[in-house]
Amino acid sequence: MASIHGPITDVSEFHEVLKSSKRIMALCGAGLSAASGLGTFRGAGGMWRNHQATSLATPEAFEQDPGLVWLFYSYRRHKALQAKPNAGHYALTELSKEMPDDFITLTQNVDGLSQRAGHPREQLKLLHGSLFDIKCFDCDRIELNNYDDPFHPLLAIDSEEDSRLAPAENTEQARAAYEDPNVDTTTINPDDLPHCPDCKAGLLRPGVVWFGEDLPEDTLDEVSEWIEKDKIDLILVIGTTATVWPAAGYVSEATSKGAKVAVINMDGLDGELGAASNLRDDDFLFQGDASKILPEILKPIIGELEGVH
Repeated sequence: MASIHGPITDVSEFHEVLKSSKRIMALCGAGLSAASGLGTFRGAGGMWRNHQATSLATPEAFEQDPGLVWLFYSYRRHKALQAKPNAGHYALTELSKEMPDDFITLTQNVDGLSQRAGHPREQLKLLHGSLFDIKCFDCDRIELNNYDDPFHPLLAIDSEEDSRLAPAENTEQARAAYEDPNVDTTTINPDDLPHCPDCKAGLLRPGVVWFGEDLPEDTLDEVSEWIEKDKIDLILVIGTTATVWPAAGYVSEATSKGAKVAVINMDGLDGELGAASNLRDDDFLFQGDASKILPEILKPIIGELEGVH
């Protein structure tokens, strides 16, 4: 039931709004994949082989030690491929199929689980790229949905205890310890890493957006064009605080086009909801596991999910 003190939590009331919605968008973050067992590298625990994981997610890190960066991402690819899409991914896939022209999913996730759940790529806008898209560091070549594990034989890694990572301390610390700036601390000889088959010169790299890089302009243009096309009835904010641009702006853009907001998050109003924290009395909040909530709240359109857990 609606409350004068906060958003609606009643599923049946949401069902009425859903059934009357002509255009819907979803904004997804790591919480969508939580039930698939994928950990993140954020926060105090975000370390990988003595590195702050975010320090490996830069063009500068790739230029300095491309082998180490590739091993980090090859390990993430391996772990993501061991995970399976959950019922939340499949629920959004079914919604896409039921509303082919009037539903769009914007995801900050790079784990490839939405794609593996069959989510149509034309309705899935990857704001931060994908671990399974392979780009050239120098030219415009990109290969989509490469699920080879490993991507290259030299990059096979299934454990953080891989012996090649033994010297992979923080590079600056290692050089300081040797007191010799000429010590080579690269993990793999760059000449042995996969190179671009088009330009021949550039190293291939994961197709994710690194810190210091612009988000894909064509993707942002496609999202803006979809938003501007017509009124929006509903935005689902799933497993994300939406505090980083451009995600932070999409909630307000949708509401300015008439949308009600439905937040699906492990945190309630007393938690960190970020851009979706100013929920109105006619918005919705469903606290809990997105993999359990999405199939239930989307049921009037997608029906029962068969064979999905």
